[in-house]
Amino acid sequence: MDFELTASMMCADFGHLEREVKELEEGGIDSFHIDIMDGHYVPNYAMSLNDLRYIRSAAHRPLDVHLMVEHPNNTIELFINSLHPGDTVYIHPEAEYHPSTTLQKIINAGLVPGIAINPGTSVENVRMLLRIVKKVLVMSVNPGNAAQMFLPYVGEKYDRLLDLKDKMDFEIYWDGACGEDKIREFAPRGVRGFVLGTTLLFGKGKPYGETLQAIRGFVKKTRDR
Repeated sequence: MDFELTASMMCADFGHLEREVKELEEGGIDSFHIDIMDGHYVPNYAMSLNDLRYIRSAAHRPLDVHLMVEHPNNTIELFINSLHPGDTVYIHPEAEYHPSTTLQKIINAGLVPGIAINPGTSVENVRMLLRIVKKVLVMSVNPGNAAQMFLPYVGEKYDRLLDLKDKMDFEIYWDGACGEDKIREFAPRGVRGFVLGTTLLFGKGKPYGETLQAIRGFVKKTRDR
């Protein structure tokens, strides 16, 4: 099974954002992960709507937009209208009274509907939504900041979702503290994609293409054993 690598753009160099997008695409990145935070749902601010719009205009690869905001249904049109068909929008079910309504707006716009699951949210709490969405972004850290420590109990959540994904027709994505060991273990087991931030991709002083090629290489070696 193929897997995808997506760049966490909140970790990029915003002084040279056009260059960052170009070098990531030339290096073989599959998509761009855009973290939107409102300072309420999570105690931080990250990328803005204008950042999203700029990257969408500069990039040729899909965008994965992760809305860490309260009541996303109130502002979802702002994001929908800034994206292209085939881009993904993730919402947090806990942040909305009726998450299925917001997900339906995402679907109607020709976008890929997704939910993000916090470390403290059980699979059973979102089970019915798994029949609506196409992607499930599992947070292995508490959302709101980069460079956090992995929460080991989240591994059981991946086990549960891997058992359900084929039956309920969704793909699983990893977000947070994504190191080589996590990709080696979970890519061969069926986790579809991994959000890469400061742990593996950014701030390493070497070309993005070299890093991305190395990641794909060590997963291939793991599978071939």
